[in-house]
Amino acid sequence: MTHADLSPEPAAPSGTPAVLDLGSAPSGQPWQQPERYWAGLERAVAHLPAPAAVLELDALRWNARDLLRRAGGKPLRVASKSIRVRSVLDALLRLPGFAGVMAFTLPEALWLARDIDDVLLGYPTVEQAAITRLLSDEVLASRITLMVDDEAQLNLIDSLAAPGRRPEIRICLDADASWQAPLLGFIGTRRSPLHNPDDAVALARRIAARPGFTLVGLMMYEGQVAGVGDNVPGAGPMNHVMRWVQRRSMAELAQRRTAIAGALRELSPLEFVNGGGTGSVETTASDPAVTEITAGSGLFAGHLFDTYRAFSPAPAAAVALDVVRRPQDRTATLLGGGWIASGPPGPSRAPQVAWPHGLRLLPREGAGEVQTPLAGPAAEHLAPGDRVWLRHAKSGELSERVNEFHVVQHGTVTGTVPTYRGEGKAFL
Repeated sequence: MTHADLSPEPAAPSGTPAVLDLGSAPSGQPWQQPERYWAGLERAVAHLPAPAAVLELDALRWNARDLLRRAGGKPLRVASKSIRVRSVLDALLRLPGFAGVMAFTLPEALWLARDIDDVLLGYPTVEQAAITRLLSDEVLASRITLMVDDEAQLNLIDSLAAPGRRPEIRICLDADASWQAPLLGFIGTRRSPLHNPDDAVALARRIAARPGFTLVGLMMYEGQVAGVGDNVPGAGPMNHVMRWVQRRSMAELAQRRTAIAGALRELSPLEFVNGGGTGSVETTASDPAVTEITAGSGLFAGHLFDTYRAFSPAPAAAVALDVVRRPQDRTATLLGGGWIASGPPGPSRAPQVAWPHGLRLLPREGAGEVQTPLAGPAAEHLAPGDRVWLRHAKSGELSERVNEFHVVQHGTVTGTVPTYRGEGKAFL
């Protein structure tokens, strides 16, 4: 497993830039044979310095097609925070069935909207410099839709440029999709304060009455389904509870979302009603009120998305790290690796050892920013200079830690694609 090149100079984006073709069918499912799959990735990047981040092309194609299948014909909007690789976003938007991007900050949306004509901001913004730039550019204002759940967010915009002195600003109303369970209480993500239809409609009326704003969309993100697995290993009873909660939650949400969307359409002809995420594509698609579904994490497939019954994504993104020392016979230490995902702290947010099998994180040390010790039988066969492959819990954090991904197909690097970081961008 020793690799040939331990050059200390990790390059900025280099090599042959890859033009990704995601429209072709996968030539196979090599990840179904882990020994061959990871060995092929190992050979492909053996000459490259660590951390060597990889996108396996057939796995990426498989995941894109699977998301389209699950969406059942409803358009998929790409969640950029789960990708953070511009060329992957562009390749997805060339596929029939993918339409538009959901950005996570306004500076990012402004950057993307130079070339992409449909960018929905997923969260409210108060970044005054970015808002001022948006207000001064009619083309960008026509391509970017801002997210709002409080009239104070509109007041900030007007304070920077009054209506009549700026372009019309496109607005999407963010309504809460959590479930207020009779016995369990709040279940979901704490986002919008607009839970009841009356509250959402009241703000929509105020938006419609204000000059300089056009209400074009509604978003309701069911994080309690889209972001929580229902087939977690070793959590049998809790999995059953989670499935019950998700069924009840989606049944309640379907009625409430229909009511809110219908009332909003009486005020303004909505262009879209957005919902969902990777974990809820099927159930969100079954809601007649929803016209488009956001998804992103299922494309690179962080290991959190192995814990759902409804789908099995391929491990498209992974990173190889160097073994640099052997503290004990059954312990090998990697350089780096501690890239922890957001959410409640715990083992599920740590990177997962993908290959070789027979390695585990140490409970008192975990994954470290500089070093990550691993224990287990496989550690006996590792030596400094060998490689270990990690998959990260979510899909966006790996892109924040590397300048480029090496695109691999059939065990060969076919090119590289820069991440946001590799293009000099750090939005959040």
